[in-house]
Amino acid sequence: MQAPPRSSLRVWVWGAGVILAAALAFGLWLQPWEAGPVPVFIEVAALSPVTRVLAVNGRIAALHSVDVRALVSGRLDVVLVAEGQAVRLGSELARIDAATQQAILRQAVAGLDAAVVAQEQAVTTFARTEALGQNVARTVLDNAESAVRASAQEVARMTALLDQAQIQLTNFTIRASLAGTVLSLNADPGQIADPATVLLTIADLSQLLVETDVDEAYATQIRAGQPAVLRLAGEATTRNGRVSFVSQRVDAATGGLAVKLSFDAAVNAPVGLTVTANIVVDQQDAALTVPRAAVQSSEAGESVFVVADGVATRRRVTVIDWPAARLIVTDGLAPGDAVILDATGITDGQAVLVDQP
Repeated sequence: MQAPPRSSLRVWVWGAGVILAAALAFGLWLQPWEAGPVPVFIEVAALSPVTRVLAVNGRIAALHSVDVRALVSGRLDVVLVAEGQAVRLGSELARIDAATQQAILRQAVAGLDAAVVAQEQAVTTFARTEALGQNVARTVLDNAESAVRASAQEVARMTALLDQAQIQLTNFTIRASLAGTVLSLNADPGQIADPATVLLTIADLSQLLVETDVDEAYATQIRAGQPAVLRLAGEATTRNGRVSFVSQRVDAATGGLAVKLSFDAAVNAPVGLTVTANIVVDQQDAALTVPRAAVQSSEAGESVFVVADGVATRRRVTVIDWPAARLIVTDGLAPGDAVILDATGITDGQAVLVDQP
């Protein structure tokens, strides 16, 4: 085979060199190692009405309720009510076997009768002794007078014992200390009752409220009188209410602050029903807000990135930290500022390509 001419080989080498040099020059002009502007989405800060809401879950409870216990120990003879029954104040709920106490009462009656007889005898004796005048020794008269006083004291003592026995006997009948409805009943005839055992619970269902608690992080934000929007489980409509009670003690075990919410209008619902509540903590006619994702937190505090002339700049801001998708900015931001919605990976001074969602 004949070798190619040397002149052709030289031309081919020079052509390849020119092409390689052109490609290198074009690569240097493009500078692919330098990142171009990063596309970002922005939101223009503007003043608007803002409502700060704390969402909590609670349960229906009665404003007035009482756990009924026996005042004495003994066997239940009869239970006179059923669960769900309405009862009046003072009505009988149950009776405890009082045979022993009735015997004590009869004994007290007999003791008082004996003391009264003894007192009458002492008074009669003293009167007779006193009528003898000088014919009776002074010591005899003094003794008769002392017997009168002692008998009177005995009558008083026995009267007190009788009163005590009668009062104790009334404790064997369990009565309603609140007008309302029997919510729960844990008593059956033949059962042994004692002061430590809750026999039944009575509640006034005409005044219902919602019991809940809030995290201690927001404890200082909750105050009595704040409006609330309440929705009962199983209902699509909402009801208006307000904070009626705020505990002054945080539960150390749970970190919760007990709060009670009252309804503006009467409600008919079972005790224990779940209620979703939105407590309106703050309302402002005009405030600046940003999405939570736009706020970056560090040891130096909170900041956002704003865009001006295609450059992202870090801006220190003060926000109200709150469990919501948007946070209120109280300092560091002005209306018209273009805020980057998600500044993940953005650095201060970086070129960006602006877009709006």
